[in-house]
Amino acid sequence: MTKKEEIIIRIGTKTDLKAVYGLIHELAIYEHEPNEPSNPFIEFEKDYENACFELIVAEFNKQIIGITLFHPAYSSWKGRTLYLDDFIISADYRGAGIGKLLFDYFIEEGKKRSVNQIRWHVLDWNEPAIGFYKKYPCTFDSQWITCKLEKEKLI
Repeated sequence: MTKKEEIIIRIGTKTDLKAVYGLIHELAIYEHEPNEPSNPFIEFEKDYENACFELIVAEFNKQIIGITLFHPAYSSWKGRTLYLDDFIISADYRGAGIGKLLFDYFIEEGKKRSVNQIRWHVLDWNEPAIGFYKKYPCTFDSQWITCKLEKEKLI
């Protein structure tokens, strides 16, 4: 197993995108939704170039083994916010403390940007993730229901 001292946590770059894209598909399989990712890589790359999202990566032996994929958001009640869209640690590296290193770096990035809130979603069945987040002083909000309107239904 890896030692935490050997892990590099850094801001992601365009050269990381293929590895990040692979981790997103690994996450889809873990979440029992292997066919859900429908954004082609070329669009993913364009969206990165257009600053639609940002990355923080965990690297071990020059391999991307974890990411946070996030973007700035705004709350009319809270102001500047970061929205964490994906937080992924490759299956072979889970449980080694890499998630904590990565999430702590992400929180520090929020502090640097003077955000007033960080938001994310976690699946109700994902007990390992819920257990991880419970180690932080976050709020689990049961009053809000996630709503989505998919592209093919935008009429």
